[in-house]
Amino acid sequence: MLGVFSSSIVSPPDELVAAGCRTPSPKTTADALVGRFSAAHAASVCVQVGDHAQLAYTHQNESLLKPRTFAVKDEIFCLFEGTLDNLGSLRQQYGLAKSTNEAILVIEAYKALRDRAPYPPNHVVAHLSGNFAFIVFDKSTLTLFVSSDQYGKVPLYWGITADGYVAFADDAELLKGSCGKSLASFPLGCFYSTSVGGLRCYKNPKNKITAVPAKEEEIWGATFKVESSQCVVIFFPDSPKKLMDHDMVIYVG
Repeated sequence: MLGVFSSSIVSPPDELVAAGCRTPSPKTTADALVGRFSAAHAASVCVQVGDHAQLAYTHQNESLLKPRTFAVKDEIFCLFEGTLDNLGSLRQQYGLAKSTNEAILVIEAYKALRDRAPYPPNHVVAHLSGNFAFIVFDKSTLTLFVSSDQYGKVPLYWGITADGYVAFADDAELLKGSCGKSLASFPLGCFYSTSVGGLRCYKNPKNKITAVPAKEEEIWGATFKVESSQCVVIFFPDSPKKLMDHDMVIYVG
């Protein structure tokens, strides 16, 4: 699974840009990256979407537990890898046929929330249960939406090519030769949305996501982590001169 998008659609993460500049490493263009994918998989399918996006996938070496599906509906493109445990109930929720696969389901979920703004984007994935990673590109609005499950059962990586395109793939080896050190594992349980301006945790969207620069000898340029909520206990005395154990409030940030 591979999605490549120009900087006119996606703003590359600053940490990955800095990592690529800090350590000289081999890179290729976006077109060369897609070409490498096609050369490595004889039965691959590559789709050019407008002038600034390319999607590619293959069923070669596909796992029965992590099948890959591709769908297009109403100018919305979706690459999906994995399975949804609650697919049946979600079909009923969205009024879809029993034959609806995961890619179509994700498109319908995306459309429902897009057209019912201002519902938060994290609702697209918060109710999905299973092992998955997906890439959604809305050609009509030039919106990109990428997500992975919270356990990382379906790996997802992202990086920056020599010509500044941002690439997402389930194969780290594929991106290593094209993105150099401008490469990182996509954080678990997170989504990237151009409509909200970046990376978010879909379970706790207010939690900050930080990037820790990698050491020079590591293959990754940075490691993205979701900061956990902090619990702060503040004591209030019942008088200016006395502090009692029971006089407190708990603030969860």
